Amino acid sequence: MTIHDTVYPFSAIVGQEQLKLALLLNVINPRIGGVLIRGEKGTAKSTAVRALAALLPEIDVVKGSPLGCGPDEQDERCSICLLCSSPPHHVQRRVPVVTLPLNATEDCLVGGIDFDQAIRSGRRLLQPGLLARVHRGILYVDEVNLLDDHLVDVILDAAASGENHIEREGISFVHPTHFVLVGTMNPEEGELRPQLLDRFGLCIKVKASADKDSRVLTMMRREAYDADPIAFNRRFEEENRAVARRIIQAREMLAGVSMPGHLRPLIAELCTENSVAGHRADLVIEQAARALAAYREQPEVTVEEIREVAAMALLHRKRESAPPPPPEHDHDHDHRDPPGNNQEETREDKGHQQEEQPRDGQHSQPEDLNTAAEDEMAAESHQEEKERHQREDEQDVQEQIFDVGNTFRVRKFTAPKDRIFRRGSGRRSRSRISRKQGRYVKSVVGRNTDDVALDATLRAAAPYQLRRKNGNGLAVVLRPEDIRGKIREKRIGNFLLFVVDASGSMGARGRMVATKGAVMSLLLDAYQKRDRVAMISFRKDEAVVNLPPTSSVELAASLLREMPVGGRTPLSAALAKSYEILRNYLVREPAARPIAIVITDGKSNTSLGKKKPLDEAFAFAERIAMDERIRCIVVDTEVKGLITFSLAQKLADAMNARYFKIEDLKADTLLNIVQGDA
Repeated sequence: MTIHDTVYPFSAIVGQEQLKLALLLNVINPRIGGVLIRGEKGTAKSTAVRALAALLPEIDVVKGSPLGCGPDEQDERCSICLLCSSPPHHVQRRVPVVTLPLNATEDCLVGGIDFDQAIRSGRRLLQPGLLARVHRGILYVDEVNLLDDHLVDVILDAAASGENHIEREGISFVHPTHFVLVGTMNPEEGELRPQLLDRFGLCIKVKASADKDSRVLTMMRREAYDADPIAFNRRFEEENRAVARRIIQAREMLAGVSMPGHLRPLIAELCTENSVAGHRADLVIEQAARALAAYREQPEVTVEEIREVAAMALLHRKRESAPPPPPEHDHDHDHRDPPGNNQEETREDKGHQQEEQPRDGQHSQPEDLNTAAEDEMAAESHQEEKERHQREDEQDVQEQIFDVGNTFRVRKFTAPKDRIFRRGSGRRSRSRISRKQGRYVKSVVGRNTDDVALDATLRAAAPYQLRRKNGNGLAVVLRPEDIRGKIREKRIGNFLLFVVDASGSMGARGRMVATKGAVMSLLLDAYQKRDRVAMISFRKDEAVVNLPPTSSVELAASLLREMPVGGRTPLSAALAKSYEILRNYLVREPAARPIAIVITDGKSNTSLGKKKPLDEAFAFAERIAMDERIRCIVVDTEVKGLITFSLAQKLADAMNARYFKIEDLKADTLLNIVQGDA
């Protein structure tokens, strides 16, 4: 009995037909580029991968090859295999399935120098990584969206090129690495960058079945498998053999499957209709359609295959099309301005009346009369607008609770890098890390001696070997002054303090609906980046801590929905309370990098002392700016109108903060895909 005799059988998986089809197409035609599985846990993702690998025929491997090279890969065999006998002896082995751990390092993935052998023998020898082990197999990356971006880049580059390049500690080595890439992710925990998403050939969504009978059948089969795996496998042995035969036949038939020329315009049309960037989707659809036709034993691709695989190839690539341009206005005499824009017309009419009917004895030019009338009306309009804003600010309106507006994807913002070593996890800001995690970026003398940088240590000791007595039989003699420690970097979360204006003026013209939508978008981004959050709201005569520092973004979102709006605007109290919370947090976490996000229109009509409200608020803002550990963002909620005060912009200047309008917070996905900085 082998381990493959106890793997849950592929044919016994209930439902998940699209998942099984996507995996089958990739093992038939690896040129598709792998599959990304989005969805819930416990939906047979890893079970399906292991079960499929058990169906695949054994592969021939050069005997003694540490990289799994095949005897037929004459042009691609690594330099180690080229030293083997010719023709090389070969053995058979099962198709490897390698699972990438979340805490994998770049050395673990790519490979590098074998330090144990280097110290014992003084020779630089290669230690293969996971990309060598997975050659001609399946690489399964669970929660690929939680991996560091540089690791995802390495995996996708190797999958696309079919080669792994190792350049480390004087070693320069290239070996083939052809594999089927299967990645899984939960979208609620954060998205991959668009250009990384695009590198996966297919993408599918999986979820638990809503059918009661299917769920019951799943439970019954699982119980039977757990009770006796061998007997359970025998029940599905014939079905599994049938699938295995179809895979082998499809691989043999694939090269002869043709793509009719009249179907390629259909592929192009599907891609353009979904506003796909680039041409990878077109190529993937063609390759996947050919694989599906081969699996169905058809010599030619039909429209049915194209439409079936297009759904999987476009799911993660389609984008919203750009809105149509506004219609051009007709400037005929019959055209009328929209409501609310009649002032200019009225002024012109008055001017024409004055021109046609001048008073006796007056010789002023009509242009002067028009200008005077326009200036007078503009002054009156300005005064009315100013008085209306003043009434909004001073009115202690009845409390209201507004809905949360539409959410959106937030553009990136991070704390700048520095030299402080931190602990933690997350996905927002890159930092030096004090544990044996993250990417090894450099070495340093006398730092992290429990995380020794052997490459740098050997280089430091090498010039002195002839003068050192070697009594221990090792190839290299090390001294304490040779020891170098690794400096590692990784992304961690930040502490975000939300300071939300809930005064009465925020309820005017639907501003609070849009504001809540923006705050909710920021909270969702904080959840994906693993940030800690806190929330302050200010209204009437005080600022209230709605939520102390916590990792529960869900609680913050719930409080936001129920947040009432009304009353005056005590901006000074909010800034004072914010600085108090930030200072206390830094006392507990000296290495923290908090980010204060102030969402307001910048108005203030209530002060804590005897100063004018705005002057006092700006004084508090300048005090916060003096603390270099705190980063600030001001989100301006003021609606553009005839009169714009731009007080939030002045507040941002006083706080030395980044300034955004609400619409500026939105990530421009189209632009980011083109520029590659999403």
